[in-house]
Amino acid sequence: MAIRTVGVVGLGNMGLGMAAQLARSGFSVDGHDISAARQGVAEAAGIRFRAGLAELLADADALVFSLPYARDVEAVVTAPGGLLERRDRKVVVIDTSTSDPGTSRRLAARLAEAGHGLLDAPVSGGPAGAAAGTLTMMIGGGEADLALAGPVLEAMAAKVVHVGPSGAGNIAKLVNNMLVAAHLITTGEALRLAEAAGLPAEAVLPVVNAATGRSAVSEAMVPRWVLPGSFDSGFSAGLMRKDVGLAAALAAEVGCDLPLSAAVARIWEEMRGRIADADDFTRMADFREPPAG
Repeated sequence: MAIRTVGVVGLGNMGLGMAAQLARSGFSVDGHDISAARQGVAEAAGIRFRAGLAELLADADALVFSLPYARDVEAVVTAPGGLLERRDRKVVVIDTSTSDPGTSRRLAARLAEAGHGLLDAPVSGGPAGAAAGTLTMMIGGGEADLALAGPVLEAMAAKVVHVGPSGAGNIAKLVNNMLVAAHLITTGEALRLAEAAGLPAEAVLPVVNAATGRSAVSEAMVPRWVLPGSFDSGFSAGLMRKDVGLAAALAAEVGCDLPLSAAVARIWEEMRGRIADADDFTRMADFREPPAG
């Protein structure tokens, strides 16, 4: 079953880049966003903007979701007259949103009953990776759905890792983002210590990155967005707070005691007054800010 038309739901920082990359790869791409203001940028990127979600769900051979919350994903999957009522062909939903594993498993079961598939496929690489087709995707779902969606995944990502069954992709993403949330705090504190002791952050950072203290935060985020003070990675502090909360909820659900991660989650909440949800998440590593409290 060849995939010719891909519907992309959610044309924000990530979704627009992925949709544009799919269009450049030769797919016919329909896009939908709750903001009509996205129409102009979508059409400039070769994407046909669909104001009505029902039309997109009815016509697409495959779907890509890039949405903020699990409730948004569920609302699209269960939209009246939408995907659950289609019987003309099998449609695989590639959900790149970071969601909770339980919701992914439940929606995958509902879609399977209707003859469709769902891959939970959260991504790493940011808006730049989405626009360049160089994302890393961690996939949860069945082998048959993965094979059917293969050409779409290959157009969007440089690396596709099939982690396991439905829900596994989101577990992997939450584990990853729990680490990123911690690294932002610890890297900011380490650079603050260096500065307080008389060693500029710019001087100590190359040492850290050549030694065992390095991370993606110290190697990429601090040089690109923290040192220049631009703080424009394209990922919000609010979304990171959401992911930290999902990781904490997963830990509670499976009975896993994570004291350091609990402290990280508390710090992210306590910093809400200084780092708003709309702010860039890299502000958490700003060593020039005094500690909270």
